[in-house]
Amino acid sequence: MSEVPYSCDICQKRFKWKNSLTIHMRTHTGEKPFSCNICYRSFTQKGALNMHKVIHTGERKFSCVICNKAFTQKVHLKTHNVIHSEVRLFFCTICQTQCKRKYDLIMHMRVHSGEKSFSCDICKMSFTWKTSLKKHKMIHTGERIYSCFVCQKTFTQKGNRDTHALIHNTDKKFSCNICHKSFSKRVSLNTHKLTHSGKHLYSCSVCQKTFTVKQSLVTHLRIHSGEKSFSCDSCQKSFSRKDYLEKHKTIHTRERQYSCFICQKTFAAKCALKIHTRIHIREKPFSCDICQKSFSRRSNLQRYKLIHTGERQFSCSVCQKSFYLKKDLVKHGRTHTGERPFSCDICQNTFTEKMYLKYHVASIHAGIKYSCDICGKEFMSAKNLPRHKRLHTREQSFSCDICQKTLSSKGHLDKHKRRHMRTSE
Repeated sequence: MSEVPYSCDICQKRFKWKNSLTIHMRTHTGEKPFSCNICYRSFTQKGALNMHKVIHTGERKFSCVICNKAFTQKVHLKTHNVIHSEVRLFFCTICQTQCKRKYDLIMHMRVHSGEKSFSCDICKMSFTWKTSLKKHKMIHTGERIYSCFVCQKTFTQKGNRDTHALIHNTDKKFSCNICHKSFSKRVSLNTHKLTHSGKHLYSCSVCQKTFTVKQSLVTHLRIHSGEKSFSCDSCQKSFSRKDYLEKHKTIHTRERQYSCFICQKTFAAKCALKIHTRIHIREKPFSCDICQKSFSRRSNLQRYKLIHTGERQFSCSVCQKSFYLKKDLVKHGRTHTGERPFSCDICQNTFTEKMYLKYHVASIHAGIKYSCDICGKEFMSAKNLPRHKRLHTREQSFSCDICQKTLSSKGHLDKHKRRHMRTSE
C-alpha cells in the first residue's frame, strides 16, 4: 500500500503521485480548468488542451515514413502504420473493410446486416449504434445542454457546439488557391478542395449517385432509408438534414435576417439571398450543354433540360397525366385527394401549394398588393405585375432561338418551343 499512498475518497482508486489524484478527482467534480482560447472548449488536463489546439492550427507533425500521410497525433500515426505492417487485422468479408479489433468488426457488420439493436422507447425508432440512439432521444426531451460561451446558442451535441464556436473565430487562415474561399480549419479546406477536383470517390449502392465527400453520401442515404432524425420542436415535422430543419424553423419565427443591399428584400436563409442577388448582377452560372442557355439556379437548368429530352417520367396513377418533375406530380395528386397541407397560422385557411399560402398571407393579412400604375389593377405577386404591363406596352421580351419569333412571357415562349420539338419528332 505504501507504493500507492494516495486514495480517492469517492471511488477508492489509488495513485502513486498526489498530482495523479488531483487530476483524477476532476472526473468526479467535473472541473475542467484548461480552456481553448479559440473555441472555448474545456479540458481536465493541459496535455489534452495542447492536443486539441492542433485542430485549429492544422499542424500535422507526425508523418508516415512509407506513404507520407501526415497526422496531428502520434497515436493516429501508430494506428495508421498497421496498414503497412504484417499485423493480422479483422477483415469484413463483404466490403473488405479492415478493423483493428474484433468488436469493431462486429459493429461494422451491422451496416451490412441492417441489424438495429438499439430502440427508442418513445417512438420505437431503431438504430445501429447506441450513440445514435442517445443522440436521437434528445429530439424527444428537447434537452440542449451545450451552450456557446459567446452567443449562448444551445445545442444537443457537444461537437455541434464546438463547430459552431468557430463562427466567432474570425481568423480564417486556410485559403483555397482556386476560388480563394477561406476556412478556419485545414480539414474544412481539404474537404472543400474536393469540389474542384471533380473526384467522386463515394457511390450510393442503391441509385449509383456519386459524391466527393463521405458525409454527403451518408446524408443522401437517408433519402432511401426514410430516416428523418431532425425534428421541429414546434410542429414535430421531421427532416433528413439539420440544415433543412433550421431553414424550416424560420417559418415559425418569421425571422428574415438576410437583407439584399440593393432592393432591401429580406430572406430567412443566406443561400436564398445569394441566389436572389444574381437577379441584380445578371449572373447565370448554370448553362445548358445542348443550347447554351444559362440560368441563375441549378434547379431551373435541370428543369429546362427536360424540354430537350421530352421525358415525362412521373405519371399520375389516377388519370395517367405525366410530368417532368416529381414535385409537379405530387402537386397534381392533391387535385384527386383534396389534400391541402399548407395552413395559415392566422386564419387557419388551407392551401394546396406553399406559394398560394404566401400570396394569401401577403395580400390578406399583411395587405401587400402590387398595383399597375397605368390601369390600377392589383396583383398579389410582384412577378405578375411586369407580365401584365406588357399588355399596355405590347413589349415582346422573349425571343425564340429557333425561329426568332418574340413573345410577351416566358410561359408563352416555352409553350411555343414545345411546338418545334413536336414538329422535329
